[in-house]
Amino acid sequence: MGGGEHVRADEVQWDVLRAAAVDAAQRAYAPYSSFPVGAAALVDDGRVVTGCNVENASYGVTLCAECGLVSALVASGGGRLVAFTCVGGQDRARIMPCGRCRQLLWEHGGAALQVDTPEGILSMAEVLPQAFGPDDLHAGGVRPD
Repeated sequence: MGGGEHVRADEVQWDVLRAAAVDAAQRAYAPYSSFPVGAAALVDDGRVVTGCNVENASYGVTLCAECGLVSALVASGGGRLVAFTCVGGQDRARIMPCGRCRQLLWEHGGAALQVDTPEGILSMAEVLPQAFGPDDLHAGGVRPD
């Protein structure tokens, strides 16, 4: 892998990603909901990044696992996400990212990002149809620095 090439779902070691997500969920800080969440993603250079939810007594500042994952991605050198999975609850079942987190994943993986859902592997374009992204800002004349 490397260079942002498209990765097919059958080329991803989903069991490795799911195990990394389960491991991350074990480190979640979820004293209020008792719903630990772990996320793991494959980066286009072959790295695996993870994140877990971090709750707060002021619920609005709680961080989802995907937020931690994207922070880990950027802090470890950046890149593009090519495959993503998320698990939650005491049984560590596969779960869907919330709307806010889908937007985060779109920003760092784009339409081709493969998402491991309870219904099977879907592209980010299927998970977040008609997404708003950097191209929409460019169309309006805004250029990120």
